[in-house]
Amino acid sequence: MTPPPGTGGQRGRSSLAAWLDRTRLPGSLRLRLTAVYGGLFLIAGSALLAATYGLVARQIGTRAAGLPRARELRVLARSLGDGRGATLRAIREAQANERANALHELLTQSAVALAFMTLIAVVLGWVLAGRALRPLREITATARRLSTHNLDERINLPGPGGELKDLADTFDGMLARLSAAFEAQRRFAANASHELRTPLTVQRAAIDVALANPTEESLRTMALRLRAATERHEHVIESLLTLARSQTGVDRREGVDMAAAAEAALTSAEADAGARGLRVERRLAPAPLLGDPVLIERLAVNLVQNATRHNVDGGWLYVATRADGRHVTLQVANTGRDLPQEKVAELFQPFRRLAPDRVVPGGVPGRPGAGLGLSIVAAIAAAHGGTCTARARAGGGLEVSVSFPVAPL
Repeated sequence: MTPPPGTGGQRGRSSLAAWLDRTRLPGSLRLRLTAVYGGLFLIAGSALLAATYGLVARQIGTRAAGLPRARELRVLARSLGDGRGATLRAIREAQANERANALHELLTQSAVALAFMTLIAVVLGWVLAGRALRPLREITATARRLSTHNLDERINLPGPGGELKDLADTFDGMLARLSAAFEAQRRFAANASHELRTPLTVQRAAIDVALANPTEESLRTMALRLRAATERHEHVIESLLTLARSQTGVDRREGVDMAAAAEAALTSAEADAGARGLRVERRLAPAPLLGDPVLIERLAVNLVQNATRHNVDGGWLYVATRADGRHVTLQVANTGRDLPQEKVAELFQPFRRLAPDRVVPGGVPGRPGAGLGLSIVAAIAAAHGGTCTARARAGGGLEVSVSFPVAPL
């Protein structure tokens, strides 16, 4: 029997060794499937043999071919006179012997044929089981080869649809999600280290300048810069902790009114909005849902702060909440610079910015920007079973909508 082609994980090995590895008997699924195929064939063949034997035995009886019928035997016995009894017994014994020989021959030949066909069925079952399990071996070999360095590898199982094709496609989809998650983690770690290093660089530069010219004014300037850098540090760390918490899911759910959370966020942003001359429009209809109050509050604050920070002086800010019985929606829109629609989705990735002026420099107190606001919003929405969408406005600015199911999954 020609062994099936080896999987990618066994390239370079001899075909015989690869075939022996694939055909290990102890505990292998292929052996169990072969045993099932052979056992079912043996059971079905035995049942067919028993039925055939019974039917033949019933039909032979005293009507076996070449033997006289009972009425003919009586006529023959009368013609024989006094010796008819012995003659009848001899004829009946001959009938019984012939019947027994015929049934024995039938049973013997049928058993031999059944054994031979069972052997063929076992061999065919072994071959078919090997072919049927080949995709599983490919999946196993791919899984063994995978590491964080080659998550871009795929099975790409050819052939028509079926259970194993669906399994391979599902495995490929899982690998794609894992690859994206690992890449996002690498990017997140790199960006986080950069964001945390920037305030440290500012602090060190301020200290060096002050030490080079230790006057009262230089020390005061150093203190202000250190304070600004510390505030940025605190903001980045707090944002990272919130992002990590929201990505791990929601532990507790309580009744929360999205309208109240949005109102509180607007209140906290009143000073910044007033300083920039922003016109605030609100349409806050009651929007109750079950969720984590702290995370829901943070979501509303991030959206309002983002719309205030990345606005234009004298622009406007629109905040609305609504509930339709199935979903609760928070919508925040603002004026601002023109943004390319095809890149708006990137704003939901950590530390992703579309323009330099979307980031407030790390030395400005009270207005630190780390590029985590919308990524935290997306993570909180996902943790509550909701969705988050954004679109660039034609006249400039951004519109973000977050929708939560009233009964979260």
